[in-house]
Amino acid sequence: MPDEVRHDGRGVVIRTVAETGSTNADMAALARTGLGEGVWLRAERQTAGRGRQGRDWVSPPGNLYASTLIRQRPTDPAPATLGMVAAVALDEAVRVYVRDAPLMLKWPNDLLLGGAKLSGILLERVEDAVVVGIGVNLAHRPDLPERPTTSLAEHGTAVAPADFADTLAEAFARWLGLWRSGGVVPIRARWLDRAHPTGTALAARLPDGSVLEGLFAGLDDDGALTLRLAGGGTRVIHAADVFQL
Repeated sequence: MPDEVRHDGRGVVIRTVAETGSTNADMAALARTGLGEGVWLRAERQTAGRGRQGRDWVSPPGNLYASTLIRQRPTDPAPATLGMVAAVALDEAVRVYVRDAPLMLKWPNDLLLGGAKLSGILLERVEDAVVVGIGVNLAHRPDLPERPTTSLAEHGTAVAPADFADTLAEAFARWLGLWRSGGVVPIRARWLDRAHPTGTALAARLPDGSVLEGLFAGLDDDGALTLRLAGGGTRVIHAADVFQL
């Protein structure tokens, strides 16, 4: 049972537990029981947190670890585009606390602060639902071998995880509503406005281990990365680790 349940008065419920293995795994189990939308699960600490491609997500107390789910409707845009919804909502939530900070979205799921990784987003399909997991380095940051990391605390901002969860859930509900009413176009436009500019040199490490370099040429209709290659052609990438050159 949750240690705390908070209602925001607009249909959003945030359940908080002191510790769990993974909020995404818990939310996936709840999805199979028929849980509807509007519920977030937040843990003070995770013992088996997961990032993209099965990576461990270090989860000490003080950071945000939260998941929610979306039930796919026949009229909804492609479920893969929920990654953009989560990203723009997360960007908006962070800007509430660090308005003048150099924030930037990086494909596929990173929010950078001062060029360093602040957060991550993990989408997982469960039957007719999509579980959206979001982790944010509020008080602590992990040491990662391939990329710099940061936290809000390192930028002089102290935010309680419960307060940040409230802000994020509100922003996510608003952008989800726009996704359903206005489609992908306004979501992608906001994402691009918050991302590195067109023409930024990127390197994409593909699932097979190969590396493809090119210039950022935007996102396709499903939110996939488009790279302009040296020979003049383009390549659409649906899965990769991406680094700025």
